[in-house]
Amino acid sequence: MSNYITNLFSLEGKTALIAGGAGAIGRDIARAFSKAGAFVIVHDLAQDRLDEVKATFMAEGLVFNGMQADLSTAEGCAGLVVRAKEVTGKIDILVNLQGTNKRKPITEVTQEDFDLITSVNLRSVYFMSQEVHPIMKAQGGGRIIHFSSLSANISFDTISVYAATKAAVTSLTRSQAHEWADDNIQVNAIEPGFVQTEFTRPLWDDDYRAEWFANYIPQARLAVPEDLVTTALYLAAPATRYLTGQNIVIDGGVLTGASWVDAQRRPGIKR
Repeated sequence: MSNYITNLFSLEGKTALIAGGAGAIGRDIARAFSKAGAFVIVHDLAQDRLDEVKATFMAEGLVFNGMQADLSTAEGCAGLVVRAKEVTGKIDILVNLQGTNKRKPITEVTQEDFDLITSVNLRSVYFMSQEVHPIMKAQGGGRIIHFSSLSANISFDTISVYAATKAAVTSLTRSQAHEWADDNIQVNAIEPGFVQTEFTRPLWDDDYRAEWFANYIPQARLAVPEDLVTTALYLAAPATRYLTGQNIVIDGGVLTGASWVDAQRRPGIKR
């Protein structure tokens, strides 16, 4: 039984490309995939972030393969996929973690802001997927995991463009899963809620918002990157060979609703 369970979650012999993988979430996913047996290629826009991940991996005795590229254009996406395939001759798993944001009221968003956010959060996801499709099809199948967001379902002040791109990624997940089912390519998305990372520091590193999060999230804490790793591994593993077109929300219960009665206020989240 133990071998059976182990095999269900093994990535032995698989090649995984993690776009935008040098951030806190990507690092943990890359580490988990590597320990599950995958040959992992980590992409990021910033070489210094890749160098940091390399040092971490080497300290743990893990193999590291980093690739720097700008994915804001279709050409950048195509170039990265070509380089990644050259390493092992295949790509079995693609994780689209790349993302950016500029928090502004709708009335203050510029065309430059709009173009930047949409090019990274939507266009790169679209064309990275398009580029790996023929590779996966020729191999007999593959897995694509997008990172959407809780904001695909509910929005908050100053993230209108970001929320729109994440809603589009959620929709794209269903379209790709449907069109590529015959190619044995499963496409799913993870929709995290509020995650405590450097990217979200402007939100959680604030006394008012820390208290607000504690009272708004039923589990009374922000997620940490480790909370998302097991779901990513689950979606990449043989255990989920019949799961496709799904968007899995990991939000500590935010979408379950809100209380009708006055509840005792909780102290702010731990920081």
